[in-house]
Amino acid sequence: MIVIRRLAAVLVILSSAIATAAQAAWDLDNERSTVQFMSVKNASIAELHHFKVLSGGIAENGEAQVTIDLDSVETLIPIRNQRMRELLFETVRFPAATLTAPVPEDLATLDTGETRDVNFEVSIDLHGKSVPYAAKADVTRLADGSLRVVLSEPILVKASDFALGEGVGTLREVAGLDSISTAVPVTATLVFTRD
Repeated sequence: MIVIRRLAAVLVILSSAIATAAQAAWDLDNERSTVQFMSVKNASIAELHHFKVLSGGIAENGEAQVTIDLDSVETLIPIRNQRMRELLFETVRFPAATLTAPVPEDLATLDTGETRDVNFEVSIDLHGKSVPYAAKADVTRLADGSLRVVLSEPILVKASDFALGEGVGTLREVAGLDSISTAVPVTATLVFTRD
């Protein structure tokens, strides 16, 4: 009886250790990751933008968090970068956006080259507001052991969700445009490496 209890205790400890190892922390690789969004001006001119500085990772509790440095917005036009920082994002008050999502435990056990489709909810914190969105992604274990997460469908983010409508209007006026889209598709490719 004592032997069975000891064996059961050992199995509980081992299973806990295995679960912890599977959920060990991961770091976001900024060099191999990107978050992009597309804007449309004057109803027909689409332009793709991105952020140069991302940070974050996957914690031991299985929560992924990605922080976007909004000052790093890159539109390929310096004056537009400045206007977005100052008039839209208001980075002096709101310097970052944060994406948070739960990560299923079994993703850490993917075989090299294996890809899995995942449906999840991502919370976007931006401009003092937090909004949940349904998301879909393809998660792949790469040859170097890292995990690559690619949104398989863009997330449609509305300016009104984050009280950014006034900023979009100000940008439109300053740039002398007839219109700027108030809903933008956001895509992401995120690569996580072991701590």
